[in-house]
Amino acid sequence: MVKAILWDIDDTLFDYAQADTDAATRHLAAEGLPHDTAALTHWRTLTHTHYTRFTNGELTFTEQRRERVRAYLGPTTPDAQADAWFDRYLTHFEQAWTAFPDADPTLTLLTHPLRHAILSNSTTPLQERKLTTIGLRHHFEFLACSHEIGHAKPAPEAFHHACATLDLPPHDVAYIGDLLHTDAHAAHNAGLHAIWIDRTPTPPPPLPPHIHRITTLTALPTLLPTLHA
Repeated sequence: MVKAILWDIDDTLFDYAQADTDAATRHLAAEGLPHDTAALTHWRTLTHTHYTRFTNGELTFTEQRRERVRAYLGPTTPDAQADAWFDRYLTHFEQAWTAFPDADPTLTLLTHPLRHAILSNSTTPLQERKLTTIGLRHHFEFLACSHEIGHAKPAPEAFHHACATLDLPPHDVAYIGDLLHTDAHAAHNAGLHAIWIDRTPTPPPPLPPHIHRITTLTALPTLLPTLHA
């Protein structure tokens, strides 16, 4: 049976979407830029586009931030100016950090005998600070983040690195994340049990039997005993 769970953070444990919306609204307004629905949609599109370039290895973590800024300030914006602009956004972002209400109770319930760790497409310092701020860091043995390990989801090497750190074979580990392709399908392809946390109100697409969909983390204690190697 499953002996450990690897967790995604953003939009799985941490309400990234709401924090980003609140922060972008305040930041764009403070910078004297449009901050209506269209502007927020543009911000989210830029984030997805350039973060995907980061996970594909085309940009570093810092470069993807700068590219998002240059869409607003111009393509020749110096690095220092772009970094300062993004740092001002981060100030608003960190003020909006919060965990989903089902995160801590579920982790507390599953503490024994299961082990818990993080696999995230981000940087370790950022995710360490985030988990500490939202009160969840103590639940996890370690954080494996793509910037430091050199592999990003959906690459199987990212999942295998985390499993090796746990000293467990992939079939003894479950992975839970909010993205169907990058998290769920990728975890299955790497040999882990794949759990998709789908908090969206839209009906899901048809799913293969190896993708286990839940809509709240409180469903995990019931689901986990049904997963077998």
